[in-house]
Amino acid sequence: MAINTDGSFGTPENLGATINTEGKESFPLITNENELYFATDGHPGIGGLDIFMSRMNADGSFKAPINIGAPANSPQDDFAYLIDTKTRKGFLTSNRDGGKGYDDIYKFLETRKLVCEQVLSGVVTDLETGEILANTKVTLLDDKFNTIKEVFSDDKGFYTFDVECGKSYYIRAEKELYETKEQKVTIPTSNGKTDFPIQLEKKVKPVTVGDDLAKAFGIKIIYFDLDKWNIRPDAALELEKILDVMKQYPNMKIDVRSHTDSRQTHKYNEKLSDRRAKSTVAWLVTNGVDASRLIGKGYGETLLVNKCADGVKCSEEEHQANRRSEFIITAL
Repeated sequence: MAINTDGSFGTPENLGATINTEGKESFPLITNENELYFATDGHPGIGGLDIFMSRMNADGSFKAPINIGAPANSPQDDFAYLIDTKTRKGFLTSNRDGGKGYDDIYKFLETRKLVCEQVLSGVVTDLETGEILANTKVTLLDDKFNTIKEVFSDDKGFYTFDVECGKSYYIRAEKELYETKEQKVTIPTSNGKTDFPIQLEKKVKPVTVGDDLAKAFGIKIIYFDLDKWNIRPDAALELEKILDVMKQYPNMKIDVRSHTDSRQTHKYNEKLSDRRAKSTVAWLVTNGVDASRLIGKGYGETLLVNKCADGVKCSEEEHQANRRSEFIITAL
């Protein structure tokens, strides 16, 4: 609900199913730390009305409520929570056993934060020279490669993100004339800061006809799932590097070669790999590469990179190594 400039109020807006239930939601309090405290008997609790906290996101939505636990909550009704965010002192109302009347006011001191908070930050530098790289685009992605937030490093090469304890993320750094780099980072389960420096390598590297672009530019193999030819999210990130290199070399032409593992028949694998090659080429064309610069062919299981031929017992990781694409330079 908006508060207008003349002091009047706008139309109330329901906070939705994240906060509200079929039970009784009451006594809301929003702090200057964007934490909503409220009492409810609709979310799982200790008993009666319990006090919950939900963190408000930047877009005005709310995270899943957290029961603030004992001793603030009891088997009876606990509500009307108030806190001073500077002193961490506060008050709440409860009809718990041992009070002076039906509903009594209790004071408390918060001794620990309810939510584990972490800051992920670091400095972006040149791998070879150590030079500070300002204005580098740094992207925070979740463990499924969905973008969470993008920032640019400041004049000292520094970047920072607010992250959640115990979660895994990917950090992607992009800067003109440098290789795009992705790294995985797992955040500790305790409050604090995680230092994560990023070193970028310059793109200027000699390439010749016949080179595998993926190897020449340190690009990961474009993997596919078993029996699939769709572009996975992690593969799309690597294909963007191929795209970037081809933009730097406007006369470069590429032969996309797709391979499978030895499972299934030779005929099936030949068709599957051809679909994968065409899927890879189509992705590049869709994203701006002229079709005349690309050819693609599937080689099935004819060029395995390890021992995993028909009848040989191999791990899933060994089979995965054969489900790959190569990018052979045919012209510059």
